[in-house]
Amino acid sequence: MFDAHLHIIDPRFPLVENDGYLPDPFTVDDYLARVRRLGVTGGAVVSGSFQAFDQTCLLDALDRLGSTFVGVAQLPVTATDDEIVRLDAAGVRAVRVNVRRGGSATLAELDRLARRVHDLVGWHAELYIDSRDLADVYTTIAALPAISVDHLGLSGEGLPSLLRLVENGIHVKATGFGRVDLPVADTLRTVADVNPGALVFGTDLPSTRAPRPFRDSDIALIEDALGGDLADAVLRRNASELYRIETETAPVSSTAR
Repeated sequence: MFDAHLHIIDPRFPLVENDGYLPDPFTVDDYLARVRRLGVTGGAVVSGSFQAFDQTCLLDALDRLGSTFVGVAQLPVTATDDEIVRLDAAGVRAVRVNVRRGGSATLAELDRLARRVHDLVGWHAELYIDSRDLADVYTTIAALPAISVDHLGLSGEGLPSLLRLVENGIHVKATGFGRVDLPVADTLRTVADVNPGALVFGTDLPSTRAPRPFRDSDIALIEDALGGDLADAVLRRNASELYRIETETAPVSSTAR
C-alpha cells in the first residue's frame, strides 16, 4: 500500500499556530508504529498549515523514511529555482496550496506557482479546497498541467465541479473520510467511473482536526466499494503515476533510519 497523504509533526521543528490550533506530536516513529500492520510500502509526507513554509520537518522525515517516501511542500511564490531544485533532489514531488486552512501560497498565486514547479521539476500541485469553491476557479484549475484535490473535495455539494475536473485529468485523494460531508463509497465509485486512474489512497494520519480520525476499516471500505483490481490501483498503483515513484517494494521497517 502507498500512503499518499500523511503528516509528520515533530516538535523539534518549528510549528505555527493556525486559527488558535497547534497539533500534538506525531513523529516518524509514531507513524511507523501506527501503520506497522497495514503493509505500507511508501508514501507522501504532506506539509500542514501549521508548518507554513518551513521545510525542516519535511526534509528530516523524508531522510528518515527512505526513498519510497516523497514530500509535498508548501512554498511561497517567491521561492527561488535553486530552492525548488534542492527540494526535488531531496524527494519532494509536489507543492500544496491550502485554501481551507492557509499557511501556504494563496489561490490567487496558484496558476503561477503550479506552472513554475511543473515546468522546472515536473511537480504537480495539491489543493486542500472545498469542492463547493471549485466552480469559481474551474477555468484556472482545468488549464493547469497537473493537479490533485485532497479528501474527495470534502463536500458532496461540489461533486459535479470535481467530476468535471476528473474528466479533465486531475487526481483525487481518497483520504480524510472522517472529514467529508458526502457518502464515501458512492463518491469513490462515481469518481472511478469517470476515470479509474484518478483516485489515490492516503491515511491522512494523524488526522489533525478531523471529526473522526483514520481507521484501518477505511481501507476495507475502499476494497468493498471498488473491488479487486480497481481497489488495488487506488491503494497502490495510481500513486506511481502521480508521484513518479516505484511502489512495488517491501513494507517499510517499523524502525526509522
